[in-house]
Amino acid sequence: MTHRFSTHGRPQLPTGWRRFLARLPIRLYRAGLGALFGRRLLLLHHTGRRTGLRRSVVLEVIAYERNGDSLSWTIASGFGPAAAWYQNLLHDPRATIRFGNRRYPTTAYFLPPEDGAALMAGYAPRHPRLARRLCSFMGFDVDGSEAAFREAGRSIPFVRLEANAAEHLA
Repeated sequence: MTHRFSTHGRPQLPTGWRRFLARLPIRLYRAGLGALFGRRLLLLHHTGRRTGLRRSVVLEVIAYERNGDSLSWTIASGFGPAAAWYQNLLHDPRATIRFGNRRYPTTAYFLPPEDGAALMAGYAPRHPRLARRLCSFMGFDVDGSEAAFREAGRSIPFVRLEANAAEHLA
């Protein structure tokens, strides 16, 4: 199921030195230092929808769940539905992530706006300053209330990456 998300007010993709800084964590993951990020970030390897080439991006983990042998990571597209990684996962939901120093094959599931609302409402009390800054960065005016974070969450594309813990790669 495809959901429509607004791109109004979304930030421009970084260029120049800002792009270099934004991509610096990829180098740290490749150097085997992914554990430095704890459970806050993951490295997503996905396939380019036009080129078929392997692409990588580091994303913040909004929620991490472990239930027996099942693992899931929820991420958000701060640049909206036009972000390359988001579009690539829509085209091919199979991806590999590096979480800490472990790799997992995953499948992407795109969450409906109501799930996004609940996610933001739960994320904001755990990370109040970061949640406000992220919403501001994405063009959402939030007053700190649960209702404001829920409204912002309805407009943010969220993706759940699911893996089986027994399938992790070295």
